[in-house]
Amino acid sequence: MRTFFLARRGLLLAAAMGLVGPVLAQAYPVKPIRLITPYAPSGTTDLLARMIGQKLTESLGQSVVVDNRGGGNTIIGTSLTAKAPADGYTIMLMAMPHVIIPLLFPTPYDPIKDFTPIAGVASNEQVLVAPPSLPANNVKELIALAKSKPGQLNFATVDSGGPGHLLMESFNNMTGAKMLQVPYKGAGPAINAILGSQVDIYLAVPGPIMGNIKSGALKALAVSGSKRMAALPDVPTFAEQGLEGFDAKTWYGVVAPAGVPRPVVDKLSTEILKIIAMPDVQQRLESLSVTPFALNADRFSSLMQSDMTRYKQIIEVNQIKVK
Repeated sequence: MRTFFLARRGLLLAAAMGLVGPVLAQAYPVKPIRLITPYAPSGTTDLLARMIGQKLTESLGQSVVVDNRGGGNTIIGTSLTAKAPADGYTIMLMAMPHVIIPLLFPTPYDPIKDFTPIAGVASNEQVLVAPPSLPANNVKELIALAKSKPGQLNFATVDSGGPGHLLMESFNNMTGAKMLQVPYKGAGPAINAILGSQVDIYLAVPGPIMGNIKSGALKALAVSGSKRMAALPDVPTFAEQGLEGFDAKTWYGVVAPAGVPRPVVDKLSTEILKIIAMPDVQQRLESLSVTPFALNADRFSSLMQSDMTRYKQIIEVNQIKVK
């Protein structure tokens, strides 16, 4: 407590001398930090939050406590973050749906204006899979098949309006295919559906279905990203197959309430980027089937804005509405 008041007195003195920025960076943090994640205490987002929280605790010398506030399609935890004091003591680890959900549902916050981007931390590329019985073995053959049977082929998604749904609608728009969405409540049911040939196509993160691809239970038609996946070296990218510009990356990042002082943002961003570069962290990310995706505050801000614009266009073009 005495340390806190001494730091506060130092800030007041610095303010009088015009040195608030440098002193803020040196003094912060002087108390524990709350790291909210707007998801239940399971899954990739929670695991990332706990890993980063532990590493920040070690590097900052203050406890970083993970606070799971799932529910309401992430709106509960995200709203809590937006309303928190803009002092750097409440931050949030979120995922790409942060910029999509407000395009589909009314939210009490603006995903851009009400938040301060801190850092990008990890990403997922996607793999397009099909049952072995589908008479298409690559993207070109899939497009030809879909065009020959308009409205007859379908694709699985884990929810309506989510990244997988919007990305496949983007695929339809880019190729002229007219495949239809079949939504499932979670990755497990979607995987079971594609394994049982109940659906024709599934665009998914590779981790949960890699074993099915390796065993031949599913065939991979394409992978997203600028290069082939190390785990699937024989599967060409979408770009290699003529579909340049099909960006299927999903990402995770850290934000804070709007108005956090820049010195605090820079300190948090620097520490998080150091954490993402650690060999043990990179190994842990690989075990979670995600890729390190270290972006500083400015680059992460640009990504959030550009992806929100991109998905808004997809939603409007396809007249997507979610009840």
